[in-house]
Amino acid sequence: MCIRDRLDNDVLPGTSTRLAWTPGIQIAGLSQTTPVLVVNGINAGPTLCLTGAVHGDELNGIEIIRQTMYDLNPEKLSGTVVGVPIVNLPGFQQGSRYLPDRRDLNRHFPGSPNGSLADRIAHSLFENVIRKCDMLVDIHTGSLKRTNLPQLRADMNNPDVAEFTRGFDRMAVVHSSGSAGMLRTAAVEAGIRTVTLEAGESHRIQQHQIGAGVNSLTSLMERQGMISRMFVWGDPEPVYYDSDWIRADHGGILFSEIELGASVSEGEILGYVSDPITNAQHPIRSTTDGRVIGMAVDQVVMAGFAAYHIGTEAEVPGE
Repeated sequence: MCIRDRLDNDVLPGTSTRLAWTPGIQIAGLSQTTPVLVVNGINAGPTLCLTGAVHGDELNGIEIIRQTMYDLNPEKLSGTVVGVPIVNLPGFQQGSRYLPDRRDLNRHFPGSPNGSLADRIAHSLFENVIRKCDMLVDIHTGSLKRTNLPQLRADMNNPDVAEFTRGFDRMAVVHSSGSAGMLRTAAVEAGIRTVTLEAGESHRIQQHQIGAGVNSLTSLMERQGMISRMFVWGDPEPVYYDSDWIRADHGGILFSEIELGASVSEGEILGYVSDPITNAQHPIRSTTDGRVIGMAVDQVVMAGFAAYHIGTEAEVPGE
């Protein structure tokens, strides 16, 4: 029975279960199903979907979804929470960001039933799971050797999405309209309130970043009336409506002088690129006042390498 039927008919109110989504692209005798966690509340309410590891090497989201889902009591939940902790199962098994055909799955949504491998997987997930969502949080990390402050990426020009971001406690928000082919972009176009939650770096399990993600999802469910808990809200984060990457002008070894989340001033030295042969030291300076919302870890870099992601504070649309 396909996951569409099972989600609609088999998960009774007040129950939790594990289902299986199969995109139908593997060799039949070697096919593997992708686990889908479902907690269906005893009371009526919205459907919140959580997706992790669309990029197979991004591990923090897997643990954020596990901790969030297994902490829910269906008898005290209004609505339904659907979690797909590992969307890109082949990539996860190989420790790779990509699918076996080297395509980035997050550039192929909403997909096509007759296209490439990535198109077919994207289409299956989108039709069988995503379209059931009223709300979607797609969880990611920084790409290889880059780390992100826990943050939301959201199209703040969309009033429904901007309002949706207010439910996430202690979470910076970065305005990003999204690109064609991204899961977030396709879901918003389908009328589903969607944000990307970024936390930490790939290939790692980071408890601080995971804790921030779980806290933000708990606050979201509380704000949406799905759960009722004694939840203490922190000071609201400012929205970073504009953000830019600062790039290295020289090749060498990057050594950072600042930490993720630090507030910086225009002209402040963020780090150095050291030439291992000539010993020349090339400072990288902030081009604006703002906060470090993403950065590269210390590594060998070439000229033009994006090293520091700086967010500049702006007003929330509608305020």
